[in-house]
Amino acid sequence: MIEARFHSRISELPAADWDALRPDANPFVSHAFLHALERGGCIRPDWGWQAHHLGLYERDRLLAAAPLYLKGNSHGEFVFDWSWASAWERAGGDYYPKLLNAVPYSPVTGPRLLAGHGEQAPVLQSALVEAMRGEAGRLGLSSVHANFLSGTEPDAFDDDWLARSDVQFHWPNRGYRDFADFLAALNHKKRKNIRHERAQVAASGLAIEMRDGASLHLGEWRRVHALYAATFDAKGNHAALTAAFFSRLGEMGDAVQLALARRDGEIVAMALFVQGGDTLYGRYWGAAVEVPGLHFELCYYCGIEYAIARGLQRFEPGAQGEHKLARGFLPVRTHSRHYLVDEGFRAAVRQALVHEAEAIDAYAADLARHDPYARRDGGER
Repeated sequence: MIEARFHSRISELPAADWDALRPDANPFVSHAFLHALERGGCIRPDWGWQAHHLGLYERDRLLAAAPLYLKGNSHGEFVFDWSWASAWERAGGDYYPKLLNAVPYSPVTGPRLLAGHGEQAPVLQSALVEAMRGEAGRLGLSSVHANFLSGTEPDAFDDDWLARSDVQFHWPNRGYRDFADFLAALNHKKRKNIRHERAQVAASGLAIEMRDGASLHLGEWRRVHALYAATFDAKGNHAALTAAFFSRLGEMGDAVQLALARRDGEIVAMALFVQGGDTLYGRYWGAAVEVPGLHFELCYYCGIEYAIARGLQRFEPGAQGEHKLARGFLPVRTHSRHYLVDEGFRAAVRQALVHEAEAIDAYAADLARHDPYARRDGGER
């Protein structure tokens, strides 16, 4: 008999057992990354996050698992449901807390229903979905949400779960030998613009380097975090990732990479990346100087160079940003599923999502007409 158990800390689940259920090397659902978030003080009820991880057990053997959180708001999710919350609360309901199957602060597609690689994986994924829905009923919650699903995971959700899609921009490695080879694949205008941006940074006198997280000492990690926090604060955003979390990223070894800009030896700007399997993920950025092109250099071009040198197949730089299209990143679709407990509310939102889907489809079609790459016959677009 399979039993569903819920855990208030990821440390209650054995790291080796959890990681063995991952279908791929996506680092954001690794036990180490989720544990770093919790140990680093990023998962706090007063910030709207309370761990409620799900495990399916046969006796005491872990068969499947899902990163799960009770959410007191919709911050740090990147699949926006503020309008749903407002509508439900105007109708007299309590939208929060809700149940969220996702990775905190990480708009990254990846496994959410961890069920290993065996033939029973689809059955176990469906069981995880039913356990989440059952927990929402047991706790009297308004809804359950599963964000940035990967592969065939959406198939585990039945028609009661509403489907949403959005667009991100990812860089595909088409077997480039080096950065110059990548540039040669772009159309003339995009190639010229990138060369200009990189020349601006080169002329600034800043020293640019790539470092793995394990090679940074504690003082450097503190400086990296200070840049991240100051940049977030300057834009009026809440810097939810703590200095303790940043320093623990160093414990993940070369899975964490940083592009650093130094002036007279001092780190004055940084971009932080996480690597897993054949993919590089861009995550956080911060700068104490204003240099034309520096953001693009650290966040995009250093990442592309690193991915080419390591033979990685993809570079996912984060959510949003049409400006990425001009720098070689192409639109891809993301997928989420949402279960609203009240049938009437669910029907109303389902109808609204029809119009949202039409708008997203039109947006994606328009983006496809602005491919930054030269035609395969060697001509220019």
